[in-house]
Amino acid sequence: MAAQAAGQAFPSHCRQWRQYRKLSQLELAMEANVSQRHISWLETGRSKPSREMVIRLAEALDIPLRERNKLLRAAGFAAVYSERSLQEPDMAPVLDALNRVLEHHNPLPAVVVDRFWNVVMMNTAGELLFGMAEPSDDYIADMGESARHNMAALTLHPGGFRQFITNWEQAAPTFVRRLKREALESGDAEYGKLLNKLLDLAGPIESSDLPDEQLLPVLPLELEQDDLKLSLFSVISTFGTAQDITADELRVEAFYPGDSATDEFFRSMQALH
Repeated sequence: MAAQAAGQAFPSHCRQWRQYRKLSQLELAMEANVSQRHISWLETGRSKPSREMVIRLAEALDIPLRERNKLLRAAGFAAVYSERSLQEPDMAPVLDALNRVLEHHNPLPAVVVDRFWNVVMMNTAGELLFGMAEPSDDYIADMGESARHNMAALTLHPGGFRQFITNWEQAAPTFVRRLKREALESGDAEYGKLLNKLLDLAGPIESSDLPDEQLLPVLPLELEQDDLKLSLFSVISTFGTAQDITADELRVEAFYPGDSATDEFFRSMQALH
């Protein structure tokens, strides 16, 4: 009975993902190299997909591995993709690669975050950046101790890094759009709940449009604490051929200086260590 119920859930899951990706049935059919009629029959439940067809559609729709497992279960099949800890022997090459990237990026900050924006690894400069300020009591009360190093929460919550962001009106709308885009692309309900909570705590975020001639190549995050002023922007990297859920969801965020003073600060701090 469970397998039958799961199989009946596949049509709505498949249709929902196609709509997430803003594809017509014909466009999905072309991406998956099947007929439009077959897509239509799968979405109405007239045809039942094979395990291979579910995987093919998931690849065509660029569905994250965690959600691919859910799609497989909805069709009545067992999950395919594992979720290993970074400490497991099979993940040693992944862990080594992450350590190399972090170490190579010193003296500038770099962090590894999971799907909820929790920092799971950071380099020495990253520790320096996060050590600049202690989250407020209100922050801990709202987000909990486990969120001390949650980049999304620290950026949006008034008691996190937000209290030191001097270009909040420019930076916040861009960051929120990024979070919303990630939530939509991932189809992750838990991520969506976290995002809604953060947006409630952040309060109103007004978009500040600048004339085209004032736009910079990248929007820096301007931080100020006492006499220290930093200007940073980031580059995000992911694993391109992930076969494991953990690896698929990890992101490396490497920070770069937006001005020479910021660059000199981090290089001078490295010299002290």
